[in-house]
Amino acid sequence: MKEKSFVMLKPDAVLRRLTGKILTRFEERGLELVAAKMMVITPELAKKHYDEHREKPFFGELVEYITSGPVLATVIKGEECINLIRKMVGTTNPKEADIGTLRGDYAIDTGRNIIHASDSPVSAEREIALFFDDAEICNCTFPGRELIYEEP
Repeated sequence: MKEKSFVMLKPDAVLRRLTGKILTRFEERGLELVAAKMMVITPELAKKHYDEHREKPFFGELVEYITSGPVLATVIKGEECINLIRKMVGTTNPKEADIGTLRGDYAIDTGRNIIHASDSPVSAEREIALFFDDAEICNCTFPGRELIYEEP
């Protein structure tokens, strides 16, 4: 089943010029980039985005960091893409992330772990709606599906 996921490249990824490498890895796995927006997040939007962490001691630092520089907000589409993207991203703590995952290859510190990815279809829907209007999401058909997926 094709689904959409929200993926945000955090300020450390953007400022370290890793955006192209990261997006290429998603595309090489057959996933489709259907929306992208470079922006500096406002504190209000950051608080809404990370609302589930509001009561945690690191919430203020998280909001401060995510608003400290540009991010690349994206919508990525593909078959069961939420689980695939989470596997590709790796664990939250880059020191524990497997080599070959994005965090295992490019991140070093939990507070600068380069990327956020939706953890469920409900989260994806909520996060996409925070950052994108429906008109900003491309609903085109990408060629080559038969090269990626086996159709019954």
